[in-house]
Amino acid sequence: MTRAARRAAVVVLISGRGSNLRVLAEQARLPDSPYEIALVLSDQPAAAGLQFAAQFGIPARAIDPRDSADRAAWEQRLADLIAAQSPALVVLAGFMRILSAGFVAQFAGRIQNIHPSLLPAWPGLHTHRRVLAAGDPQHGATVHYVSAELDAGPPILQGRVPVLAGDDEASLAARVQTIEHRLYPLAVHWHCAGRLR
Repeated sequence: MTRAARRAAVVVLISGRGSNLRVLAEQARLPDSPYEIALVLSDQPAAAGLQFAAQFGIPARAIDPRDSADRAAWEQRLADLIAAQSPALVVLAGFMRILSAGFVAQFAGRIQNIHPSLLPAWPGLHTHRRVLAAGDPQHGATVHYVSAELDAGPPILQGRVPVLAGDDEASLAARVQTIEHRLYPLAVHWHCAGRLR
């Protein structure tokens, strides 16, 4: 059995361009990586991250919710594709759908998400806008395990950035994304190396 064959399988779910997917894929190529990306799934057929996955030789496909009778049927299709990989971890990388409690329970302790705020502050959407409106001096990102409650699962890592005078949503988002790209590969590595419980 090759070293790569012993690596933990990771399934990545995306909705957009896949910038965190790119960083995770680059880390997976390193000789000491404890994981490989077995599959990329997207709820958006036009997601740019799907093309990136193809360029990296990672199996990828879109599971369009509009092709299923209802949310439950769509989630079941998604869960079946994930389960077929026997993944050590499911990684939400810019995946913009809230998963049901039943779905989360099926992969309990094996789903990570990265959220652009210093949780428990600012769960949900539009975090950069809300941080700026509140006048917060710091912002950041949190990697956490996914629970049934939105953005409330156990935290793994956080990174902070200052909010600078003159920041707008775009400049603040770019600074937070730099932190995300450092945190997420580390959290995935730790999980797949058996360092997280």
